[in-house]
Amino acid sequence: MPLQEIIKPDGVLCNATARSKKHCLEILSELLVRSYADIASDDIFECLIDRERLGCTSLNRGAAFPHCRVGGIDRSVAVMIKLSEPVDFDSPDGEPVDLVIGMMVPEDVDDGHRADIKLVTDVLADEGLRVRLREMTRSKDLYDALIDGADTTCRKNCA
Repeated sequence: MPLQEIIKPDGVLCNATARSKKHCLEILSELLVRSYADIASDDIFECLIDRERLGCTSLNRGAAFPHCRVGGIDRSVAVMIKLSEPVDFDSPDGEPVDLVIGMMVPEDVDDGHRADIKLVTDVLADEGLRVRLREMTRSKDLYDALIDGADTTCRKNCA
């Protein structure tokens, strides 16, 4: 699925302030539930915390991908925040994180959802795109750069 079907413009927040990894997960939870009014952000937060306990979701080089499975949804939903100041994310490389894409997928993950997850990890692994995302100062510009970069990344990795 194209990234613009997974991440909507109102799910991108530029220059967010998070005091900690936990606070970052709280912000992600609030953004993620915008697509599902009947799901409480506290429930998503707990799912993200539980997933984080299984292992750090940092992808190194200042990027992280907290994600979780959620009952009652039928498609992948993701959001992105660019932090104004990086936070410690217990990253294996020791680098603090400032680019975070959070995702929730249905409890019963299928090949399409796995492809959505791979797309996000490929996007966050693209060094040039990370540099470009860090240059953005407005949420709309961050969203546009993310979608443009995802299209380029997919063309490289899907060819």
